Amino acid sequence: MSAHARIRLRPALAAVALCSVLAACSSGASGSPRTADSPAAEEPAAKVTVVSPAAGRTVTVTATGGTLTAVKVVDAKGGVLAGRIAPGGASWVSERVAAPGVSYRVEATARTAGGKATTSRSTFDTAEAEKVNKLTLAPGKNTTVGVGQPLSIVFDGPVTRKADVERQLRVTTSNGTEGSWGWLKDWSGKDRADWRPKEYWRPGTKVTLEATLNGVDSGGGWFVRDYKTGFTVGERQIVKVDLDAKKLRLERAGRVVRTIPVSGGTPGGDKRSWRGTAVLMSKEGTINMNSETVGLGDAYDKMVDYSMRLTWSGMYAHAAPWNAQWFGVANRSSGCIGMSTAQAASFYGEVRVGDPFEIKGGDTKGTVAEGNGYGAWNVSWPQWKAKSALS
Repeated sequence: MSAHARIRLRPALAAVALCSVLAACSSGASGSPRTADSPAAEEPAAKVTVVSPAAGRTVTVTATGGTLTAVKVVDAKGGVLAGRIAPGGASWVSERVAAPGVSYRVEATARTAGGKATTSRSTFDTAEAEKVNKLTLAPGKNTTVGVGQPLSIVFDGPVTRKADVERQLRVTTSNGTEGSWGWLKDWSGKDRADWRPKEYWRPGTKVTLEATLNGVDSGGGWFVRDYKTGFTVGERQIVKVDLDAKKLRLERAGRVVRTIPVSGGTPGGDKRSWRGTAVLMSKEGTINMNSETVGLGDAYDKMVDYSMRLTWSGMYAHAAPWNAQWFGVANRSSGCIGMSTAQAASFYGEVRVGDPFEIKGGDTKGTVAEGNGYGAWNVSWPQWKAKSALS
């Protein structure tokens, strides 16, 4: 081969070699080669699902294709429905139930394994309550009471789901006082729950009730709000009434500070007094007392000074100057514990709502019932604990 021919063959060989290199770098026989500048497939976003509950049910939020990192549920007034994200982040459940007749706004953020975050926003409404239940609390908020005062709740409507309600009633004390709820019928016929300590309160105890009832179905209506109250226990005062001796003693911190001659209920009939422990319910001052209101016909109708209510059935301690000849001598009242006006005035100023009156006597109508005022102290501790819906 001539030198000229060799020179012409070299470009052709170079072209063949270049083709071989390109073939070796291709991804295959078909398709286009992928370069560093080609975009990666976009990661799909996590999906957030809100399970809209009926009133009385918890709210649930779930995530698929990712994990929840934040969930916020608020009502139209800005109230937050708190909850917890489950381990692993697949779900969130509210700690409390949804209340009836409320519009909720949900904001939830989920993140994929690759770090892509998605925030979902939605709303849901719960149906209005067909019937609402309410309650009345005693003692009043921020009051100071005697050592016998129970925490008492009277419900407007029936409570047939007592355990569900009781679970939402949280009592805390400043010194870990042992106590229990007990369910009973109030003198009015309404359902009532009282919390009493095992023994009389220790003076200085601070008591708080948190009734987180919003969204709870009592069986006789829905609660549509929470309640909170608190009180302080004052000094230890116990009133001891001996109807046989016709005397009343006021004991303070274990020491007798006053002895008063009294006249109790007339023996042998409906005018007898009650025995057992009654708790001073209220100091009502000067009031009209009419015997017809307590089923005693036309026995009396008069204005009475320094009236201190002990039962719903109408037993009071009060001034009774019309019975002066019987103080310390005989029981001649219509069921109340009467004393002189001067003694009543001083005594009225010393006692406090919540002070226990321990009454004994041989001829009485019987023991003060739990619902006739605050008669819980006439029930043994085991019997009282058994009245809890959670016992």
